[in-house]
Amino acid sequence: MSNKAWLVLKNGEIFEGFAFGATNTQNSGEVVFSTGMVGYGETMTDPSYSGQILCFTYPMIGNYGVPESTSQDLVNSPFESKNIHLKGLLISELSEDFSHWSAGQSLDNWMKQQNIPGIYGIDTRALTTLLREQGSMLGAICFEYPDYLPDFYDPGVKNLAAKVTSPSIQIFLPEGPVEKTVLLIDCGSKSNILRSLLRRNLKVISIPYHLNYHQADFEKHVGSYDGIVVSNGPGNPENLDHIVENIQKSYNRKTPMMGICLGHQLMAQAAGAKTYKLKYGHRSHNQPCVLEGSQKCFITSQNHGYAVDDNSLPDDWVPLFRNQNDGTNEGICHKQAPFFSVQFHPEAAPGPQDTAFLFDDFVKLMQAKV
Repeated sequence: MSNKAWLVLKNGEIFEGFAFGATNTQNSGEVVFSTGMVGYGETMTDPSYSGQILCFTYPMIGNYGVPESTSQDLVNSPFESKNIHLKGLLISELSEDFSHWSAGQSLDNWMKQQNIPGIYGIDTRALTTLLREQGSMLGAICFEYPDYLPDFYDPGVKNLAAKVTSPSIQIFLPEGPVEKTVLLIDCGSKSNILRSLLRRNLKVISIPYHLNYHQADFEKHVGSYDGIVVSNGPGNPENLDHIVENIQKSYNRKTPMMGICLGHQLMAQAAGAKTYKLKYGHRSHNQPCVLEGSQKCFITSQNHGYAVDDNSLPDDWVPLFRNQNDGTNEGICHKQAPFFSVQFHPEAAPGPQDTAFLFDDFVKLMQAKV
């Protein structure tokens, strides 16, 4: 029998379960939930989860194990980054036995290797109900019964992109002939964004989020580019003013641009719009989004805690997609210039591929540029 463990929430409520993963590591962060039914390996390595303790609502986790991968190759890795970015994991039932052709180890062992604590046997339905009613809140995983509230780590006040961005410029080439070159601003980019671009015969220049790519000698050293993708990433977009300034300069140059998740929020702020924190966010693989002005509904993969207030958009920008669950904005585009962004993840991984065509739309914008 495993040792007991406790989740302590900032409101004082305590949930009891059993420890697994790194049982010598007591972590705190923002407690959130995901309703995704598959893809826990991809989800846990999504950099957008940095600073968060994740509760999976699906009852059994770990049943297909974890691929044994020591590869540092982002393109061919089965994961979305090189590491787990969660502060901790909360699940109902932990499957100690696993079976899958690609599995090399258990979820428990993987989390031990990555020094990530977890609790299983917790009442995930009660926890999810609480988070839906009261909103996402700070919490801590404890391995001794808490007699008092611990100090809570608040990721909302941190620049989390600095923790998950690539440390240097990286250049990736497609297997086929290069059609166009894309500058990928890495705010914590998922690997499948890179794969989706390479699959379309695009050369990708990935740069750290903080790099000023408008400096005079930048293109001299890395080469020119035809378009920009602003990636997903963790945290509050209001903590990244310097990226907004760089995006605004790119707007002035009319460089084709696509934003994803955090990149969507940053592009909106650069246009003059406002963002706000959602009560409990969207974290699932089944969010229905309708293309504005149509009856076309797409099932999307999402992971975000902030949203764009489309009522604050300037007159030359319009909403592009809308969430059919709560009516929130899911995308924007410029009326004339080659700029658009989406709140959901067209690259998915995990999740449906309904909106992968948006990468093709971005390629067309670059091809149309004179």
